Amino acid sequence: MNQEAKATIILILTTIFAGLGWIFSKQAIMGLPPFAFIGTRFVAASLFLLPFCYKQLVALTRGQIINAASVGLLMSCALLTWVTAISVTDTLAEGAFISSLAMLFAPLVGWALFKQKPIRMFWISLPFAVLGLGFLSLSNGYQHSPSQIWFLISAVLLAFHFNFNAKYAQSVPSLALACIQLFVVGTVGTIASLSLEQWPDQVSNETWMWVALSTILATSLRYVMQTIGQKLTTSGNAAIIMILEPVWASSLSVVFYGDDMPIGKVIGCALILWSLFVYRGGAKLLERRQKRLPPEPNKE
Repeated sequence: MNQEAKATIILILTTIFAGLGWIFSKQAIMGLPPFAFIGTRFVAASLFLLPFCYKQLVALTRGQIINAASVGLLMSCALLTWVTAISVTDTLAEGAFISSLAMLFAPLVGWALFKQKPIRMFWISLPFAVLGLGFLSLSNGYQHSPSQIWFLISAVLLAFHFNFNAKYAQSVPSLALACIQLFVVGTVGTIASLSLEQWPDQVSNETWMWVALSTILATSLRYVMQTIGQKLTTSGNAAIIMILEPVWASSLSVVFYGDDMPIGKVIGCALILWSLFVYRGGAKLLERRQKRLPPEPNKE
């Protein structure tokens, strides 16, 4: 098996674990308050990653640690908003696709903050995403559920996180960066839970099982596999494969919960998926096409 095939398999498994994470999270917060779940999950996940990046962490400078932790605070806001959306949503399927719009919001945020103009494919893909959101909102008449708003806010916050992560944490090794940020998210989640939530007197073994699956498979193992997969292939190939996450999440939610997906919502999700494919895969396809074209003759 060649390196490219190994990368493809690893990244597809990564997207499956990410999709399962939505189910694990929904099940876990049935027995734990949402912020308590985030705190427990991400502190534990950072400790699982620690043996893989201990030497990297020790070698970091104070400035690198501060940058990574600061970006982790943004990630905390995004994930606390995300888990709030999961706790009130009736359907994970549409939430997965709305959350995936973070990839399209990121160029706009980068343009506003750092004057980095989006590539042409962004403008081509954006109308499909807007139309998709419209179908999701209008599928049962003109109405926005609270979960749609929370998922949308979460996607915007993740877009900010992506931009600051790319700008200020480039010099930090991937696993060390993930470990620091996961720990910050877990710490913020725990503080928010102790301040705002009432913990149950007893938590069932089944709930802890879902927390463990979410921590080990959907967080720690997922980050390790994604890091390995991205090292074995190009960023373009990895980006296209990672589009599968909302597909798995929505498919699994239909299977586990029988989510109601009327035709309007199906069209909306399909349009959002298409917009992501156009944005992340379009530039790569154009690049390949240009390479196949014969060179222009010299005009002399």
